[in-house]
Amino acid sequence: MIRPNDERLSWPGAISLEHSADWVMPWRLPHVQRDLFPPLALQERAAMPAGVRLSFRSSTTTITGEIVPDSGATAVDLAVDGRIHGSVPLAGRATFTFAGLAPGEKLIELWLPQIGTFRLRSLTLSDGASLTPAEDTRPRWITYGSSISHCSEAASPAYTWPAIVARTHGLNLTCLGYGGNCHLEPMIARMIRDLPADFLSMKVGINIQGGNTLNERTFRAAIIGFVQIVREKHPDTPFAVVSPIYSPPRETTPNEVGFSLAAMRDEVAAAVSALQAHGDRHLHYFDGLQIFGPEAVHLLPDDLHPNAEGYRVLARNFLREVAAKVFVS
Repeated sequence: MIRPNDERLSWPGAISLEHSADWVMPWRLPHVQRDLFPPLALQERAAMPAGVRLSFRSSTTTITGEIVPDSGATAVDLAVDGRIHGSVPLAGRATFTFAGLAPGEKLIELWLPQIGTFRLRSLTLSDGASLTPAEDTRPRWITYGSSISHCSEAASPAYTWPAIVARTHGLNLTCLGYGGNCHLEPMIARMIRDLPADFLSMKVGINIQGGNTLNERTFRAAIIGFVQIVREKHPDTPFAVVSPIYSPPRETTPNEVGFSLAAMRDEVAAAVSALQAHGDRHLHYFDGLQIFGPEAVHLLPDDLHPNAEGYRVLARNFLREVAAKVFVS
């Protein structure tokens, strides 16, 4: 039995780890400073380990995990040497098991639930199985966004669009998609600034439009300020800024502060253009309609969030339009 704080286990994609006497829980913000990251809704989303993996190398042929049950948890997926082996639903369960793994040492990556929390009490491997740390030398990619990057509607954790992009393009993912809570908070910018990264991306606008939190006076300025904070320690890191994807009711209908998605796309493009004009040669703008546009409306069951197939389409388009052009050495 492996204790959850065993140093041979790594948690790529986590910003911090919370330890109790009985379990370890990954967070997507510094949990000891979480009161500096208001509101509570943002903290709740950051407690959900979207994009986080539990990684190690082992010769085991079975894996059993003991966890603290969470009725809202989605699933845990197992990847072996980068290939998906299976998925286990977690809602309300205290254990999960994967069996039938090939013998011999291999890279084990457990993709943790994108919705719900994950508190690991222990792991049990096959008798006599090896256990060594997993070294990840892939380029580090940090992506920031809303529920459309959090991907609660994805088929399972390994099939969110950031997870698909990361596996396909060979990237070490940190997903900062916070459902309902992508509002260009300066503390998130500071957190990204202080993380190691080889590539950066953010997809912004839909939460701000839906929450009426910024308007035409403040939105462009907030984008510029957010990027400039990140640039304090990542001056030359390739950085893709993506405007909102398609959402039929919001395209031309203004919200309470007079902002439609069409107008927001103009503001995102203008913010990136201004930064480029002042010397940011590694900042790139992408129109969200090129990532997920009107042609995919049948994959938006609520006119806002893609369904499971929609996230696969979004991933494919992001790989073609963004990753192939920006995430290159």
